[in-house]
Formats: sequence, C-alpha cells, structure tokens
Amino acid sequence: MSGPLPTDAVLRSDAASRDSGGRSGASPLIGTLFRGGAVWGLILVAPALAMVALFFLYPLGYSAVSAFQDRSGSWTLANFAKAFELYRMDMLFTLAIVLLSSLLVALFSIAIGGYLTLGANRMAVTLLRWLYRWPLFIPFIVASQMMRSFLAKNGLMNNALVGAGIIEPLQAASLLDWRGVVITFVWKQTPFVALMVAGAMASLDRSTIEAARDLGAGRLRILAEIVVPQVRPTLVVGLILSFVTMLSVMSVPMMINPNSPTMITVDMAYRINAHGDYGVANALGFVSYAMAGLVGWIYLRHGVRQGAGR
Repeated sequence: MSGPLPTDAVLRSDAASRDSGGRSGASPLIGTLFRGGAVWGLILVAPALAMVALFFLYPLGYSAVSAFQDRSGSWTLANFAKAFELYRMDMLFTLAIVLLSSLLVALFSIAIGGYLTLGANRMAVTLLRWLYRWPLFIPFIVASQMMRSFLAKNGLMNNALVGAGIIEPLQAASLLDWRGVVITFVWKQTPFVALMVAGAMASLDRSTIEAARDLGAGRLRILAEIVVPQVRPTLVVGLILSFVTMLSVMSVPMMINPNSPTMITVDMAYRINAHGDYGVANALGFVSYAMAGLVGWIYLRHGVRQGAGR
C-alpha cells in the first residue's frame, strides 16, 4: 500500500491556512456588524425620537420657560401673579371638576368590569360588552355637541322625561353647566378605563373567585374584596391617563359651560386669542403641568413604597 503523496500534504496545509485566515478575517467583520447593530437601532428609532422632541419636548420646554419671562425676555413672576389674581377660582374649579369626574369614572369602570367578570346573565354581559365601548371612538368636540343637544332645557333628555310624564314642562332645567361638563367627561372616559379594568379582571385566576363563591360570598363582596384589590394598579394607571386627558380638553368646557368659573384651558385660549398674552397663558399651562405632575408623582411614590414593602 502506497503512502500519501507529498502534493496531498501541501494541498492540505494550504487549505488549513486558508480556513484559519478566513476565520480570523471574518471575526472582526462579525464584531463590526454586531457593534453596528446599536447604530442601526438608533437610526431606526431616530424619526420617532425626533417627532417626540419636536412636537412634545420642545413645546413643553418653551412653554415652561416662557411662563417665567415677560415680553422683553426678562425673567419675572408677573405672569403667575396675574394668572392667580384673575383665574384662581378657575384653577380650583378645574381641579374639582377633574377629580370628581375621575372618581365617577372609577366607580362606573369598576361596575362595568365587575359585571363583565361576575355577571350571570350572558345576554346582558354580551350586550354590555358591545355597548360600553362606543364613546371611546367619539372625539371630545363631537361629544360636546351631542351633550349640548341632550342636556339643554329643550333637549332630548328633558323632552323624553316630559313625554314619559316624569316631569312637567315647567320643571325642565338645563344641565349645560358644571354638571354637563362632568357628565360629558364621565361618559367619554369611562369606556377607556373600563376597557383596561375589564381586561385586567378577565386575566385573574378564577379559582379565588370560585372559592369565595363556594364559601357563600356575594358578587358585590367578591368584587370589593377580591377582584378590585388585584386590578388596582391597572385602575390607577387608567385614572391617571384620564385625569391628564380631561385636564387638557378645551372643547367640553367651552361648549357646555358658558358660565364662570370655567376650566383653565378656556382661559388659556382667551388670553391668547383676545389679548395675545402668551405669558399668562403659559403660566396657566404650567399650573396644569403641575397638577398632572403631582398626580403622577403620588402614583410613582405609592408604587415605590409598595415595591419596597415587598
């Protein structure tokens, strides 16, 4: 039997050297590609970051800085002094309206989510699941116009009550005031929070609910003592988002509540459109930022305490 030829050994050594050289040359290339992945990721998210910076961070910062400047650009607190002098009651009115609306939204959202989770009548559950989401897709300005037609003295609600013989025509009263603002906010924001709460309730472990039922607990007690404590974080997040949303809406108080006091979003529009006074308007906006920031801070502090307790 003949041994391997010298040429075979030479060919094998050349192939081995080429393989080792190829692997050593490919390693820096692969490392460069992996290092370049972060760069490509930044490039992909750059348009979204630019939109956030251009249309949110820049206006927010500019408005906050302008609140502390006069028309000449000098630093001053005169805008805040004037804002509190003229619109102090409107600030309190805004806070009261939004807090009351948030409380009612929480109650109705828990009721809707609880019935969808614990309801025994399947037809009623299906009908409620189909109906309660409708206001979610209606803009605030459209909801305001609908409520103007519904809550007016000669509106649909009073006409229906008079037609049913519940009230006399002379007893009909307009709800186009702070009550109409609260009704509109609650009607518009309840589906949003209820959707979040119902989803959280649907994902709960049913064994605890069934165990409570076996022990004789009623649906109301199960909802209050078992279901709601488990979905409280989701409920709070939904209420904070609704609080900030209602705080920023201008069309609802402008169209439904022509009286004084009114919400500060209407005051901001008035200062800009009637007087061109961006300083006071930005000061009012800063107050609304402070209200929203305070609510967010309370929630974050509560979450940190709960996390530390665990």
